[in-house]
Amino acid sequence: MTEESTPWGTGLTVAASVAGIIGAAIVVLSLGMIRVHPVVAVVLNLIAVGGLAPTLWSWRHVPVRRWFVLGAAVGVAGGWIAVLAIVLR
Repeated sequence: MTEESTPWGTGLTVAASVAGIIGAAIVVLSLGMIRVHPVVAVVLNLIAVGGLAPTLWSWRHVPVRRWFVLGAAVGVAGGWIAVLAIVLR
């Protein structure tokens, strides 16, 4: 059995695209929710991430989906950091 090589270029491109989309969505939606109430934004972000985490965790070893998982993790972290930077400035 031959071991397949990892498609780093394509995979990292997919991960970067997913990270950008998810990060932008988190920033836009969080800023909208903060206008309603900051606690609402925090609670809904935690519920959304908590709901997606089990599915994403199960995908981390599937060859194509693992790039989506990487992108989603980076996007969520980047989105939260961006929201904190915008709110705390």
